[in-house]
Amino acid sequence: MSSILATRFRRIRAKPSDTGTSRHPIRALKTRIARHFEGMLRRVPMGPDGVARVGARQIYILPTAAGMTYGAVMLVMLLGSLNYQNNLGLLFTFFLASVGVIAMHHAWLNLLGLAVQARGGPAVFAGETATFEVTLRAEGRRMRHDIHVRKAQDTPPPLFVPANDQGSLGLAVPALRRGLLRLGSITLETRHPMRLFRAWCYVDAAATTLVYPAPAAHAPEPSPDAGDNRRPHKHSGEGAEDYLGSRRYRPGDSPKHIDWKAFARERGLLVKEFGGEQGQEVWIDWSGLRATDTETRLSLMSRQILDASEAGLRFGLRLPDGTEPLAQGAAHAQRCLTRLALFHDV
Repeated sequence: MSSILATRFRRIRAKPSDTGTSRHPIRALKTRIARHFEGMLRRVPMGPDGVARVGARQIYILPTAAGMTYGAVMLVMLLGSLNYQNNLGLLFTFFLASVGVIAMHHAWLNLLGLAVQARGGPAVFAGETATFEVTLRAEGRRMRHDIHVRKAQDTPPPLFVPANDQGSLGLAVPALRRGLLRLGSITLETRHPMRLFRAWCYVDAAATTLVYPAPAAHAPEPSPDAGDNRRPHKHSGEGAEDYLGSRRYRPGDSPKHIDWKAFARERGLLVKEFGGEQGQEVWIDWSGLRATDTETRLSLMSRQILDASEAGLRFGLRLPDGTEPLAQGAAHAQRCLTRLALFHDV
C-alpha cells in the first residue's frame, strides 16, 4: 500500500515540473489562433487584369494616438459644458466632433477605389535583396494623399497620386532562397487628413521575381566535352586572333562579332568567327562535381557559369532534368542561371 502511494505521489510531483512539454501545445495553440484570425481578414484580391481595386468592405479604420487624445479632450469639454450649462462650449464640442467624423470619412475615401498593380524586378542571387515595383493608380477625380505601402520592415516614402494619374515605388524584399520569390500580401495605409485615424487594407499581390543560387566563392574549372583531351587546338571562340570566316547567327552569340556590313548588304545576320590556340568550349556538368547536397552543387555551378561568361567562353549546361546547348553571351548565362534557379531533384 505504501509503495502505491509513493508512486502516485511521485507522478503528481512530476507533472508541474514538466514545463518543457506543456509549452509546445500552448505555442501551437497561439499559432493556430493567429492563423485563424489572419484567415478572417478581408484582403483585396487581384483581378483578372492583374490589378487589385480596393473595395468599401476591405478597409479597416482605427484612431491613432493623436485621435485618442483628440477624443479624450472632446469628452472633457462635453462634461464641462454640461456641468456648467455652457451652450457655447457644447457648440464648440459638437463642431470638433463633426471635424473628427469628417476626417475619418476622408481617410476611408483616400483608399477606396485605389488600383494597385505589382511587378517583379530583375533577378537576383540568393542572399541579396529583391525589388518589386508597386504602382498605385487613382481611377477618378479624387487625389490620393499620403499613401504608404508596407511589406515587412520595408517602409518607403509615402506617395501622392494625382487624379486620373499613377505613382510608383519600389519594395525591397530579402531573397533568402533560390527559386521564384512571391511578393505576397502588402499593406496600404493612410492617415490623411489630420492623422487622427489610421485606415489600411491588405492587398494580395501575385508578383514574382527570380532568385538565382548564390554563387560559391570558388569553384573547379568546368571540363571540355567528353573525348576532348583539352590540348590547345584551333577552335572558334570569342577573343581569338585569326579570322576564320562567317556563319549564321545563333541565339546567345556575342553582338560584338555580328557582321554588320553583311547585314547592310541584305545578306542576313552573320557572325564573324575567329580562331586561337586555346580550347573555347566547356561543359558545366552536374555529374562532374563532387558536392554531396543539391544546394552546394548548384552554388558551384552558378560560379562556373559566371566565370565562363566573364571569360567569353562558349559553354553548355548539363543537369539531370535536361541540357542547355553550347552558346555564349549574357543571354545564355541568364538562361543557364534560370535553369539552376528552377531546378528540382529528379
